[in-house]
Amino acid sequence: PDRIVVSASACKQNHWATQQMINAVDAALDSVALRRKSPVEQVDLVGISDGSLGVIMYSYLGKRSAKNRLLMSSYGGFLGEPNEIAAVPKLQSGRWTFLQGGSDRLYPSDKSVPWIESFCKGVKVECKLKFDEKGEHDWQYWKTNRHSWIDEAIFDKTP
Repeated sequence: PDRIVVSASACKQNHWATQQMINAVDAALDSVALRRKSPVEQVDLVGISDGSLGVIMYSYLGKRSAKNRLLMSSYGGFLGEPNEIAAVPKLQSGRWTFLQGGSDRLYPSDKSVPWIESFCKGVKVECKLKFDEKGEHDWQYWKTNRHSWIDEAIFDKTP
């Protein structure tokens, strides 16, 4: 395959903001590289809800570079101020796409959207917020109603 997509999901007692969880992802990617007898040097990252924290944290602490990132129903404020996070050099590569909804019951848009907008202004690479007023905190909603947004975020036109 010409790309590896890693999807970080919620992980119960093991929070994404730990080196232990980043190491687990790198170990899995090491295994993929071994099986395909080819190094995995770059990945695309997808995260829903707390999995979006995994996207941010892997981009910061992971061994591989990230090309495309898709964060759905997210709130990065748990990790800190958006400008401070966006200033991290490892995060200033690749692309960032956020899908956020106005009907998100866990991360209301009045809190999440300003964080995302500030992050996008500070990260200095392509960073988009795609907002759906009816969008919910639910993968099925995004897959059913905004599938093209998901495809655009991961299957970019650049080599």
